Amino acid sequence: MAKRLSIFPLTGTILLPGLQLPLHLFEPRYRALASDALARDRRIAMIQPQRPEEGAPLFEVGCVGRIGEFEALDDGRFNLVLEGEQRFRVLRELDVSTPFRQVEAELLEDDDDEVLSSIERASFEREAKKFADTQSYSVDWDSVARLDDMALINGVSQIAPFDPAAKQALLEADDLRTRCELLVQLMQFFSRRDSDDDRVTLQ
Repeated sequence: MAKRLSIFPLTGTILLPGLQLPLHLFEPRYRALASDALARDRRIAMIQPQRPEEGAPLFEVGCVGRIGEFEALDDGRFNLVLEGEQRFRVLRELDVSTPFRQVEAELLEDDDDEVLSSIERASFEREAKKFADTQSYSVDWDSVARLDDMALINGVSQIAPFDPAAKQALLEADDLRTRCELLVQLMQFFSRRDSDDDRVTLQ
């Protein structure tokens, strides 16, 4: 069933079901978006534009978030936390009079009970440790080991320092296993690229 969604287009940022995304809204149109969402169903749909410019076409897939914690500041700005609920696919953008953009979309069904095999999980963690070392990240691996598969794969997908197209591909992955495989490929690619850049700089 098609659903009308108010969107926040933001380059380089994705939201996945089950995760949180803190936002600081200061532009008048997005302050209006937050006020409208709080007055209705507390939902804002995050999606990336295809180009970082005003009115750019949107990628096809985004994620609906529900406003959890929020703070309305005296000057009209908002600090809020979106809690990812469900991915969606854009059917068409609507012609609206609101200052924020709206779309008609279909909600996508994800399997919340998906798990990785022990071999897949171990392989992913091994690659993640290599990537973290390459990027000089400090990671609490004991805490990582306690995460369930969905929280781990989606969490890394959301925060990893990949380019917008790569992050979009992770968001659009149809299932957990596909997202995990793509994430491993991206970590390997970016690690090799950074290593090649370092060699060029040293030479």
